[in-house]
Amino acid sequence: MPHYHTLGQIPRKRHTIFRKPDGSLYAEQLVSTEGFSDLYSLVYHCNPPTMVLKIDEPFSVAPEVGIDPNMQHRSFDGFEAPAVDDFLESRIPVLYNNDLCISLAAPRESMTGYFYKNSGSDEMLFIHKGQGTLKTMYGDLPFGYGDHLLIPRGVIYQIQFDSIDNRLFIIESNTPLRFPARYLNKAGQLLEHAPFCERDIRKPQHLVTYDEKGDFLVKIKRNDTIWPYHYATHPFDLIGWDGYHYPYSFSIHDFEPITGRLHQPPPVHQTFETPSFVVCAFVPRLYDYHPESIPAPYNHSNVDSDEVLYYVDGDFMSRNNISKGMITLHPTGIPHGPAPGAVERSIGARETKELAVMVDTFRPLKITRQALALENPDYFRSWLQ
Repeated sequence: MPHYHTLGQIPRKRHTIFRKPDGSLYAEQLVSTEGFSDLYSLVYHCNPPTMVLKIDEPFSVAPEVGIDPNMQHRSFDGFEAPAVDDFLESRIPVLYNNDLCISLAAPRESMTGYFYKNSGSDEMLFIHKGQGTLKTMYGDLPFGYGDHLLIPRGVIYQIQFDSIDNRLFIIESNTPLRFPARYLNKAGQLLEHAPFCERDIRKPQHLVTYDEKGDFLVKIKRNDTIWPYHYATHPFDLIGWDGYHYPYSFSIHDFEPITGRLHQPPPVHQTFETPSFVVCAFVPRLYDYHPESIPAPYNHSNVDSDEVLYYVDGDFMSRNNISKGMITLHPTGIPHGPAPGAVERSIGARETKELAVMVDTFRPLKITRQALALENPDYFRSWLQ
């Protein structure tokens, strides 16, 4: 979870008179989670954030199921997902259940003409290719290759890309993404044995106040439906804010791997957790240093989770014929393991340069119709000797 942060001007005490230079009042807004019982921020608008001009006809963006249930190892060529100009239209759902949706996106253009808010899910945007700036009412958040952009539900944002060549791996979660509890002390501070610390967490900066009136389109998503809201004031009209509820960034390149004499299991690679799934980061690291160690992972049966791996870069030592942007799905109930030859060739190796994001879900995943167009149909045979 993020820690206390503040930008801009705020009154000394909350819920007190706070006037503009012309004598009128700024509009205070509480942005809170779990009612009034969990993380929140207090934000101060130049204008009330409640002035709606009109609401256009809502439309569905629900994933279209292709396979459910699934009991087969599968892989998908993520970089075959077509590039599309618009940020929202470029999103291709690949895997989903009632807890999350995993999508790919290759947007060519920055968000212009509208803003976006996911009011039902927290979002994690992993930046595989591209760089730019995430713009929100909380300030600007520059991003680049390898960044996890964590955007809590309810945050209105625009993304500005610096080029047309962008690739994103996106998770929408119905529960908040938090740091693993075992990495935190009672006060919520990251402990010494955690593979990252607060210095690695990048918070919004450069608060810019847009005190503007007009017609501002905000596309709001809830329950697989987008509602086009037209507001009478600019969403980024904050003069200041403070609190714990805001977007932030964490780079996969700042994750410090945990190694040992013998092969370490995937939980040492964990970055985020929810009650329904976990996220991990596989990064370049030294291999095990026991004289008889086998660096390649052993065969494994997921008896209560589906495993998703998104391959980012480098040579993933446990598999063969892996390409950038590939997604593999290893469902619960059937074993998976190193590819033929991977165990032998790993013996004596000193290090790996692999870079990947893993998602383990505690409920089965459905495969979308769109994902089937990206599938390698013979992947389940890749373990044949």
